[in-house]
Amino acid sequence: MPRGHVQTVLGPVDPAALGWVLPHEHTAIALWHIANRWDYWELRRDKPVIVEELAAFRAAGGGAIVDLTSEGVGRDPDWLADVARSTGLHVVMGSGWYREAYYPAEAMIDRRSVDALADQIVRDATIGVGDSGIRSGIIGEIGTDKPWVSAQEERVHRAAARAARRTGLAITTHAVQSTVGLDQLDLFEAEGADLSRVVIGHADSNPTLDYHLAIVGRSASVEFDFLGMAFTPLERHGEGRIVENLCELLARGHVDRILLSQDVCHDSQLKRYGGNGYTYLADAFLPRLRAAGVSDEEIRAITVDNPRRLLTVA
Repeated sequence: MPRGHVQTVLGPVDPAALGWVLPHEHTAIALWHIANRWDYWELRRDKPVIVEELAAFRAAGGGAIVDLTSEGVGRDPDWLADVARSTGLHVVMGSGWYREAYYPAEAMIDRRSVDALADQIVRDATIGVGDSGIRSGIIGEIGTDKPWVSAQEERVHRAAARAARRTGLAITTHAVQSTVGLDQLDLFEAEGADLSRVVIGHADSNPTLDYHLAIVGRSASVEFDFLGMAFTPLERHGEGRIVENLCELLARGHVDRILLSQDVCHDSQLKRYGGNGYTYLADAFLPRLRAAGVSDEEIRAITVDNPRRLLTVA
């Protein structure tokens, strides 16, 4: 494989070609198809609508998105390649398994060894998913269903760490409404993973500065990626605290450990259906940061340099 590249669904690219990256998004995902899940949560694979929505991000200056839809909830490498060709965006595909409630039975998470699980993640990155020949470019989103790591989730986290060591890929996680991201870091560290290449996702769902400082204090990246969501009162009204925490992280010198995204994962989030689409950062959040005193150089570091560094396989 080429050195110093980013693996997209259309092949390796020069990291400098990425531009502005949305590091935690979906272009299609179906959570309610998993047995015993009844929340009817879905972002439909509606190509004309998705292409139109992503075109708005590209028109706003976007260059790349990371699609973290996992095996079992709708990951489709051919779909992602089609999206990339149709939009002109660089698209990076994730790998691994989401969280225990959504593990597909055929993955046999509870029956295979950690090394066997790691082997599959490595195969996705080095050979390709299934017979597609399309390679993943990041590990994740690897998650926990609750504020603790279950036994099966521990296996997946350990497998992710072992695969990261073998491939050089970064790891990105799902960790909500708790400090479980620190438990995730404990597992990755125990397996010898490079924590500077780990992203703890959904950190804005636990908007406490101590939690965010603890993440960056271990050299990992903190990702605020529920921006523009409106499903809960915290999401609708809590953004001010995120701006404050982000500014405090910057003041303490952690500009290189912050990522921003929107986690579009439901039809209602699309502009077509009254949501903010993939342009909430451009339309609302980045202007709010600038008004709070965040410089253009800092914004470029957060939106361009940081995700590019994490996605680059040395």
